[in-house]
Amino acid sequence: MVVGEFVEKRDLVIIGGGPGGYNAAIRAAQLGLQVTLIEKENMGGVCLNEGCVPSKVFAHAAKEYTSLSGLSSLGITTGEANFNYDKLLDYKALKVVQLRNGVEALCAANKIEIIQGDANFTAENRIGVENGHQFDIYEFNHAIIATGRRPVLPDFLPKDSECILLSEEIYNLTEMPKELIVYGSDYISLEIAFSYRKLGASVTMILDGKEDFSFDKSINRELKRILKKQKIKVHRGFQIDNISTAEGEVAVGIVKDDEKVTVTGTHVSVTVKQSADVASLGIERFGVEVTSDGFIRTDQQSRTTLQTLFAVGDTTVGNPSAVKAIKQGKVAAETVAGLNSEVDLTFIPTVVHSIPPIASVGLTEQEAKESGYSVKTSQFSYSGNSYAMITNDKDGIMKIIKDGETDLLLGFHTIGAGAIELIGTSITALEMVGKEEDLNFPLYPHPSFNETMLEAVEGLAEKAIHIPPTKRKSEKV
Repeated sequence: MVVGEFVEKRDLVIIGGGPGGYNAAIRAAQLGLQVTLIEKENMGGVCLNEGCVPSKVFAHAAKEYTSLSGLSSLGITTGEANFNYDKLLDYKALKVVQLRNGVEALCAANKIEIIQGDANFTAENRIGVENGHQFDIYEFNHAIIATGRRPVLPDFLPKDSECILLSEEIYNLTEMPKELIVYGSDYISLEIAFSYRKLGASVTMILDGKEDFSFDKSINRELKRILKKQKIKVHRGFQIDNISTAEGEVAVGIVKDDEKVTVTGTHVSVTVKQSADVASLGIERFGVEVTSDGFIRTDQQSRTTLQTLFAVGDTTVGNPSAVKAIKQGKVAAETVAGLNSEVDLTFIPTVVHSIPPIASVGLTEQEAKESGYSVKTSQFSYSGNSYAMITNDKDGIMKIIKDGETDLLLGFHTIGAGAIELIGTSITALEMVGKEEDLNFPLYPHPSFNETMLEAVEGLAEKAIHIPPTKRKSEKV
């Protein structure tokens, strides 16, 4: 190892080039700061290279492949459709490279210095970077940790099987699985299950000890129906006891109370617990407060207990989310630049690129009741929407929750075509402390999926046009 002869000084050093890190870097550069970003692997982080982007490529391919069967009714004939898994892998790799190149180009355009290597803190205001035989030290005024999370492997998981993959590894699988077992109940597991099922695999889900998904009960009910319709078998409340492989087959032993079941398939995708990827940084030496499971505590400015040190994204307390990372990164940079900025994750959305997609924000019906609100709900089925009829996207519901006493909007929950695009309006309504009339008054394009929201809002007052009187779902509790 060759140690640099002198310490180089920097305004702001950012460790990690994922969504939180590179957004923080660009925002800081926009505000006139000299920025150095340290990344040990690829710009874009796990989200771009292994998680968010690859999973959405597969979800998009699955949706397009599925849509081909309905084209004949529109007078469009394409002949027999064939799916080439290798071509999809090539497309995924191309999009990852294009997006990564885009991030690197944006950093270069903003004159951000990018250094390759492993970083660790040598003092409260110094970071050492090791790259091969080179070791350099940088003294900073402020630093932002954006190193993300790493998987914690459970004891039951074999270490050397090509048929057993972590959720972030599944999209690198070089062969199309014939029978896929998906262990997990989060959005990642759902995206994997729907994508591979639509592309032709037989899929079984095991809900890692949970009896259902963490959505509003109405979404769970509709999701259960859709999973059954798609012939995705679901084992609820079971946990993995053991996994074994033999002759190209994977056997997964699962247990629930005294019940034991063995599920077999060709491949298994496992969603595991994650921990903050900060062990190698050495921050514990400087009194940075972390939780018992290793996540960094931050305030509303993304600042740690060390005033010059910030942390963003999956290294911090809370669920993993690129949305959270991006917002925290920008706020940290703005705070370093002297602006009055803060993070509020109250209305962070949950989105799932399943088929159909799921999106929700705010309180579920149960959470609203437990919070003491006088709950009133309205639910509108996609089957009553004219555009859903035109596009044959009739699966799904839109549900809205309000306080019956004040008309304050509390939560929005959607499963259906366009759900992820629609959730933006819902987030804005909640952030602006919106009431029922604030969404009832505006004009909605027709025909469009937007009208599912209009119908659900009108249903709160039992005025929805396309809900027959005997089927209205409004409920006052």
